[in-house]
Amino acid sequence: MQKLIICLSIVSLAWAAPQAASGDLDSIIEQIFGKPNQDTTGQSTVVTTVMTTTIRPSTIVPPVNKNSDEVDLSCKTAEGVDGVCTHYYLCNTNNSIITDGSTLIDIRVQEGECTNYLDVCCIPPDTRTPDNPITPSPDKLPQHEGCGWRNPDGVGFRITGDTDNEAKFGEFPWMVAILKIEPVNDDDPEGQKLNVYVGGGSLIHPSVVLTAAHYVAVSKTLRVRAGEWDTQTSNEIYPYQDRDVESVVIHKDFNKNNLFYDIALLFLAKPMEMAPNVGLACLPPSRDIPRDGLPCLASGWGKDKFGKEGRYQVILKKVELPVVEKRKCQSALRKTRLGHFFELHSSFMCAGGLGQDTCKGDGGSPLVCPIESEPNRYVQSGIVAWGIGCGTDGTPGVYVDVANLRNWIDDKVVGKGYDPKVYTY
Repeated sequence: MQKLIICLSIVSLAWAAPQAASGDLDSIIEQIFGKPNQDTTGQSTVVTTVMTTTIRPSTIVPPVNKNSDEVDLSCKTAEGVDGVCTHYYLCNTNNSIITDGSTLIDIRVQEGECTNYLDVCCIPPDTRTPDNPITPSPDKLPQHEGCGWRNPDGVGFRITGDTDNEAKFGEFPWMVAILKIEPVNDDDPEGQKLNVYVGGGSLIHPSVVLTAAHYVAVSKTLRVRAGEWDTQTSNEIYPYQDRDVESVVIHKDFNKNNLFYDIALLFLAKPMEMAPNVGLACLPPSRDIPRDGLPCLASGWGKDKFGKEGRYQVILKKVELPVVEKRKCQSALRKTRLGHFFELHSSFMCAGGLGQDTCKGDGGSPLVCPIESEPNRYVQSGIVAWGIGCGTDGTPGVYVDVANLRNWIDDKVVGKGYDPKVYTY
């Protein structure tokens, strides 16, 4: 997503070959398909690229807590009045601008009195307490029933300066980050833990996440985060929600070498609570194939380039990708190092190939396509799986075909005692 080439595709392959202990995508691709062409460079989006010059604490890998007395929060308003840097939703001064609890926030601001772009300079008497924030009025919040509703204008505030395909806050409420819990010190497994980003997924039921198998097949202790947006701040008005994964179900025919049936379900120990920034994805009916050329959307925190120079993204990114009919996709893939005899497996579908794509770190993330009869409502047709490069050479990315595996999903969900109707539109 620098052109948001979410090389999600390649990310999937990266974790598909566990024998590459380093997890380096280039090494894995070479193991599976041979040495890539020199010009195989792609672009993408995902979780660690620094978007501003100010380094902010990460919510994925917890920072060392500092004494608040060490931080200078003093500032001056535009009128020269002494103030205190305060979260935007805790300042009455903003009422002249945000009567409904939302405001325009420039995510590219790099200079100013407050170091965090979600903070404003607030005159102390106008400061609210955290339990009494300025919240959007109910009629300004998304009012939808059922799954699959996108919030194209975001929730709680609107952003400007989104020049690199940044998603709005709460735009894709079904988007989740999958984390693995690791000790800071391997010699002290019961000590401080880190939340390390693994890949993306989608919330299809308050207690169920859909993702790619290759990301979760070898991880033991997993956690799911819903409602996340900027991974280096927790200053948004609606918080993210973390839930531990109780069990993982992987398709019995999953093949780690070629990624056939690259699909998994994560069952949570406790259900997510629905919120303006947390919602459910819809799934397509069985065998419901999206038409060729249908403009779909992928989201993720993946890399902005293919290879070692790529960086994960801080803010959730999005990219529009047209569906590519399977025969067209197979023909395009045969022109790569996969060779003239390559056959695209029935568990895959394709999208992209027009200069934008998903990339490393996007694996497991959803590809959603519009329900054309209902504006702003989407159905998840694909799961980021693998690809050759990150879309720069016109090669489509490869995604798990959700419609083809819908019956498997329903069977496992029902087997756990949950109702598939919640993700049926």
